[in-house]
Amino acid sequence: MADAIKVLVVDDHQVVRRGLRTFLEVQEDIEVVGEAAGGAEGVARAEELRPDVVLMDVKMPVMDGVEALRRLRELGNPARVLIVTSFTEQRTVVPALRAGAAGYVYKDVDPDALAGAIRSVHAGHILLQPEVAGALLSEEENNTGQGRGSSLTEREREVLGLIADGRSNREIARALVLSEKTVKTHVSNILMKLDLADRTQAALWAVRHGVTG
Repeated sequence: MADAIKVLVVDDHQVVRRGLRTFLEVQEDIEVVGEAAGGAEGVARAEELRPDVVLMDVKMPVMDGVEALRRLRELGNPARVLIVTSFTEQRTVVPALRAGAAGYVYKDVDPDALAGAIRSVHAGHILLQPEVAGALLSEEENNTGQGRGSSLTEREREVLGLIADGRSNREIARALVLSEKTVKTHVSNILMKLDLADRTQAALWAVRHGVTG
C-alpha cells in the first residue's frame, strides 16, 4: 500500500475511532496509520506518523480540534485536516476552517461519502457546504479588500478562479497547461499578495470578489 492515502483518526471516543478504522481499512487506496484520543496526542501522532489526511473531531477535552489544527499549522505539518463534526456543532466548523481545515464531514456521513471526502481533500480540494461558506464570507468581508486583487497578474487570477472552483494543483496545471511546480508558485504568490493563510481563504476571497474559473 505504498501509494495509499495515509490517514490518522483523532477522536476521544474509542467506538468512533474503531468504527472509522474498520470501514477505512477495507478501502484499497486508504490506510489508517494511527489513532489518537485527543488533540494533543493527535498533534504528536501527526508529527510522528506524517499522515496525508487527519480526521479530526472538534469537541475533545483538554485540547479541542481547532487548537490541535492551529498547532499543526504552527509546526508546518502538511497533513490535510478533515473535520468530523455533528449537525449541532456546525458553529464550530467556521473557526476550524479559518484555522486551516480542508473541509468537514458530519459524523453520520455515508461511509462511501467519507472515503470520497478523504480522497478529495488529499487531492487538494476544499469541502464546503453553502451555509458554512456563507458564514465564512461574512467574517471575511471586512478583513480583505478588493484593492489587494489589483496586484494579481492575469495568470494568478486564472489560478485563483480555479482554486475557487475546487480544483487541485494538478487539475489547475492540466487546465492551464502548466507544470505543478509553476502552479504552486502562483498559489504562493496569490496567498502572499492577498495576505491570506491558505487555499480555503483564497477560495472564499475569490467568491466574495467575483473571481471565477
